[in-house]
This record gives sequence, C-alpha cells and structure tokens, in this order.
Amino acid sequence: MSKIPDLFVLSEHADLLKKLHDWDIAYHQNDAPVVDDATYDAAKKRALELEELYPQLAQNGASTHVGAAVSDKFKSFRHSVPMLSIADVFNQAEVADWFNKLVSKELFIELKVDGVSYAARYENGVLVRGLTRGSGVEGEDITENLKTIPDIPQRLSGAFPDVVEVRGEVYMLRSDFVALNAESEKQFANPRNAAAGSLRQLNPQITATRKLSAFAYTYGEISDRTFTTQSGYFDVLESWGFKTTKKYARYANNMDEIQAVYNDIMMMRPDIPFDIDGLVLKVNDIATQEKMGARANSPRWEVAYKFPAARAITTLRDITVQVGRTGVLTPVAELEPINIGGVVVSRATLHNADEIKRLNIKIGDKVVVQRAGDVIPQIVAVAESAQNATEFVFPTTCPVCGGAVVQESGQVARRCVNTLGCPAQLIGELEHFVSRKGFDIDGLGEKQLENFVARGWIKEPADIFTLIKNYGEAMKQMDGFGEKSVANLNMAIEKARDVELHRLLFAIGIPEIGQVSAKILAREFGSIDAVRNAPSWRLKNIDGIGDVMADEIISFFADVHNASALDNLLGQIRVKETNVVDLSDAPLAGKKVVLTGTLEKYTRDEAKDILEKMGATVTGGVSNKTDFVLVGADAGSKLTKAQDLGIEVWSEAMFDDFIGKNTK
Repeated sequence: MSKIPDLFVLSEHADLLKKLHDWDIAYHQNDAPVVDDATYDAAKKRALELEELYPQLAQNGASTHVGAAVSDKFKSFRHSVPMLSIADVFNQAEVADWFNKLVSKELFIELKVDGVSYAARYENGVLVRGLTRGSGVEGEDITENLKTIPDIPQRLSGAFPDVVEVRGEVYMLRSDFVALNAESEKQFANPRNAAAGSLRQLNPQITATRKLSAFAYTYGEISDRTFTTQSGYFDVLESWGFKTTKKYARYANNMDEIQAVYNDIMMMRPDIPFDIDGLVLKVNDIATQEKMGARANSPRWEVAYKFPAARAITTLRDITVQVGRTGVLTPVAELEPINIGGVVVSRATLHNADEIKRLNIKIGDKVVVQRAGDVIPQIVAVAESAQNATEFVFPTTCPVCGGAVVQESGQVARRCVNTLGCPAQLIGELEHFVSRKGFDIDGLGEKQLENFVARGWIKEPADIFTLIKNYGEAMKQMDGFGEKSVANLNMAIEKARDVELHRLLFAIGIPEIGQVSAKILAREFGSIDAVRNAPSWRLKNIDGIGDVMADEIISFFADVHNASALDNLLGQIRVKETNVVDLSDAPLAGKKVVLTGTLEKYTRDEAKDILEKMGATVTGGVSNKTDFVLVGADAGSKLTKAQDLGIEVWSEAMFDDFIGKNTK
C-alpha cells in the first residue's frame, strides 16, 4: 500500500509543478529562460523523487510531462510518433542503476547538443513539414524556417524510404553567437537561446539571416528501416545529406568505459565549437531499443548523462587585477568564453595571490570553472597544464593609481594604501555609500558619481552633502541635468542627512561589515563614537562579530585617512543613535533565523525587524547553525536544505502564534 502524501508534500509538489510549467513556457515558447539548467534540473529531480515516494502524485506530474504546449502564434500538427524527452542522470551511481538493468550492454554514446529539437518529415525524399517538439504530442509548424538552414537538406540524397521523419537539434556555433550579439540590438543570453529565438520566427527571412546549424540523431515515423544499430543510422543520415556528431561519438560496454568517455569529452568540451551539456547514452541495437520501449515521457533505452551545469573546462587566456572599493587587489581570470549553466562565462575570480599559488595555475592552462546560481564564477582546479604556460607575477603597485601595495600581517589580501586618492576605491566606496542599504540617495548612480569624481566635485563621502551648494548651478548646464533633476537630487541628499547608526556603519565601508553585523554593532554600542573607540577584546566577545571582523573594525578606525573622512562626514549628517537594549533575556535571544518565501501578513523587512527585536539574528543562508527557518509561499531551495539538515521549520501561522504569546 503506497504512502499518502501529507499537506506539506502536496503543497511542495504543486509548487514544483507550477515552477516547472512556468519555466517550460519561458524556455520552449518564449525562448527566454528565467533559470539556469542547474536550478531547473534540481526542481525536476525533487518532483520526480516525490512522485516515486508517492505514486499517486505521478498522474499529470513531472514524470509524464514533456516540453510545453504549442504557442498560438504558430500552426500546429500532431507528431505521427510522440516526440519524447530523455531522462537525466547526474552521477555514476545513477548511470550504473540504469546500465545494470540493460540486457544489451553495447552503448553508442553521443554528444548532448545544447540546442532546440526539431522534426523534419520527408515524403519521397522531399521535406514537407518541420515541427518543434512542442508538448511532445503536438508541435509548431516551422517548415519554412527549417528550409533556411543549410544543414537540413530540402531533398534527400542516396537511397531513402518513402516516408521518414528525421529528428535532431538546431544549434548555433559559439563564434556565430558572439557575432550575432555584436551586431544585434537584442542581446541573447546564450547560443541555445539565440538558436531558439531565431528558429521560432514568424518571418522565415529573419531566420535566414541567422547562422543556424543542425545535427540529426534519431527518427520518428519511418516506412522502411534498413539499419539495425544507432551507429548504423548515423551512417545512413550522412548518406542522406545530414550532419551528425559521429566524429565525437564513442562506444562503451561497461561502467569504466562510460566514465572514461565522460571524462574525455569533458576535457574536449572547450575545444568543441558548440555548446553541449552532457552525453546521451543509447543502447546501440535498434531491436533491443524497440523491445525496451518507453515510459510516459522518455525512452527506457537511453539516458542523458548530464555534465555539472555549473562547471566546465576552458583555457586561461590571461590574469588581470581589479581594485575593489576597500583597496583589495583581486586577480581575475580572463577565460576562453564557455557556456556554464546557461550563461557564457569569460571571466572568473581567483580571489588572491595565495589562491593562485594553491591552484598552481599558469596562463595558458586548461582550468575547471565553477558557477552556481548568482555566485561569481571561480576556478577550482587545473585540468591540464600547458607546456608554454606563463607564471603570473602579482603587482607591487596599484594598477589603477600606482600607489604602494601592502599585505598586512596575518592577512591573505593585498591592498592599495592610497585609500582616498585611488579612483577605483573612491567610486566603489561612493556607490556603496549611496546604495539602498546605505544612505539610499536616489539619483546618484555609477555614471553620475564617475562624472562628479572626474570633475573633482566629490573627493570623499562628505562632499556629497555640499555638492548642490557648491556645484548646483554648474550641474544644471550638464547633459542629463536640469532645474528639476538638480532639485530632486538635492531633496534626496537632504533627506539622507538623517541616518540610522546601522546604515552609517554599513555605508562607510568597513571591510567584512555587512547589514547584519552593522545592526549588531549598533545594538551593542548605540553611538558611532562608542563603536570607533571600542577595544578589540570587547568587539571579539560580541556574538556575530568575531576575531576577523573585530580586527577589520580596529584597522579601519585607526587609519588616519578614514578618521579624517569620517569626521568630515559627521559634520554634515545627523546620526540617529540606537538605544542599547539588553536582549539576553529576549524570547529568541541567540537564535539564528532564515527567512524564505513570501509572507502574507508581513513584508520581509517587517518580519526581520520583529525577529531582531526578539533577540534573533536573521541570516541569509541555511547552515547547521540555523535554529529555524520561517517559511512563506513559494519557498525554494532554502526550505529543501533545511529539511535535509533536519532544521525546524516555522509557518507564518506559527510565527504569528509565537508573537502573540510573547508580546502580551
């Protein structure tokens, strides 16, 4: 007897299906994906896990779903043979679980090209109809568009059956993608997105102007099949005039051989001129394929062995150095562009000189690049050392201003000491200063700040508050400014003169001090003078501050340039001091809480404020140190991680109940 899903499981499953549906529409219909492959795959995998645990969820679930409904912009036709998707596997254990169930162990391994599926129907050797995958049952008519692609013959050559539907992938070479974005107003996110947008044009003449390519790899309806293996079908396809990925294809008969092919293609991936996101493992014998059949949405005789969506191998072209707003010099890897998780990556952080030494990385090496969600791409390993590689030498002077570069005792970071005179630091500091979480001054964006700094009107944060008085009339003569815009900027600056202590502490740019730690300092000390004069031992004993933050705070206020700039700033603003409140006996004293999803009764800031007043520290990520997670609607990966770690989960109703019991 199968288990009955509780309300929480039902809600999670329904939420996953809604997300997958919306993402499919964006991907298949609108050609504008809103999440990367890793996010989509994780959601689908979780939905399938729930459907395996609770089979009653599988009806109309992720396990029966293919693609998205056809768009009403196109004519549509039913596929004579359903156009299924391919089940994904992500690691050796999942591959082995599939492989060990096979009777025929000879596999034909193909590249999984990251493009757009098509079906081309030929009658008596002539192309009569082209369709997208659509829902898998019904596809969109793109016949005229397919006819513009040189790799898809309009008439078959050689010996061919009376009726055959050839299926494959339309894609765009990375070089053609770069050229398209360079000359087009519309900027495509990646080659797959560009191929999809080009193929699904209502006007085939537009499709014809795009350099689309295509491979063929399988078939739908066929009136007479002469080949007996998948590899043999590739030979037949090429005789008909199609291109295939045969030059990259491999055979395998056991798990070691499968993994060897996987590793080999991963190494070749940067040199392949088009994007791939994995391998397709197929039983080579066609008779066995037909005997194994299919599930609701995917064949049993093939799986897609996906590469890590957030990891790829490419060539390190050069290492440059950026100077951040705190003066830290950060080496940046300049890469041969590669698509990672749906984004073309050409740069990655190398963190610091010690990281370069640890990785033993040299210019010219092939490197493993990792990207996850919105995290900045980073190099995690050297995949292959180049014979003519060049060792990187860290600069001893600032590449922006020429100031001296020092490495403080016990610190891995190297900093430019010219804090206020270095343009790189000043612009970054000012952007941080006026940001929404800082002084929140609307109208002072990056371009405006760069302009004012270049003119010498702003040399430090205090100058912002005399900007209109000293240069308001001159500003009115500048492009983009006028009487009204100057008045609006003045109003925003005057409003910002009254600032809460925690915003000031965040805005002045103390290294390591973010929103949470700034609020902790404000609650502990109450005034800016108390913070800047606090001894090291006192700072280090505060929960949530610790040794590293304490040392940064001490160093920041000890610097004469910073002290002078802060004194000048305090002469222009009014700081709303914080009442020091003892929260040691508060209901949530010492608790670390994470918010996720959308609450009905409270905004995120309101809920955060309530939690902090009850003594809790609200953090951004779930970890073993998290005490509980407050969950609203559409909660995502943070909720999943909390469940995996066994962390307590609070609903909004539980939160309301707790507030009621502790505010009487």
